[in-house]
Amino acid sequence: MLPDSPAIPTFDSPVEMLTACHDKIRRFASLCDRLARHTALHGADEQARAAAAGILRYFTLAAPLHHADEEQDLFPALLALGDDGLTAATRALAEDHGRLDALWARARPWLEAVQQGDASPAPDALAQFASHYVEHAAREEREVFPFAARLPESTLRAIGQRMARRRGA
Repeated sequence: MLPDSPAIPTFDSPVEMLTACHDKIRRFASLCDRLARHTALHGADEQARAAAAGILRYFTLAAPLHHADEEQDLFPALLALGDDGLTAATRALAEDHGRLDALWARARPWLEAVQQGDASPAPDALAQFASHYVEHAAREEREVFPFAARLPESTLRAIGQRMARRRGA
């Protein structure tokens, strides 16, 4: 018999799905750091180009969907709980998405260049983007995600359904 493996989150558990996205964010943020070091030593070789393509794909396609899940569905539901501390944290994290977008706009051209074979030094914005995103995800998990347990099951189900529709599932 095979050992139990952790269940893969589904849209039936939207907060678990968002947390799984955070795990991917952490992996890709770590890959940003490794890629910067790799290109400094090895240039934009095949491995670097593939890593850059993966990072670009994730933060261009999946991350905006994740932000939409939070901004359009989870955050409004949490704000409706009427908890002042939660409201402040939720609004601050929603505003932080704009800062992440601005850092991404500064980091993305370097990743596109690496994908095309250019091995210029990584901009500071890449490291700032990666570290800020990891910190942001941790804050969401610590400051707002636990409050989702206070949401009615019907609200969580509706959030999950909208997340799935957003992805064409």
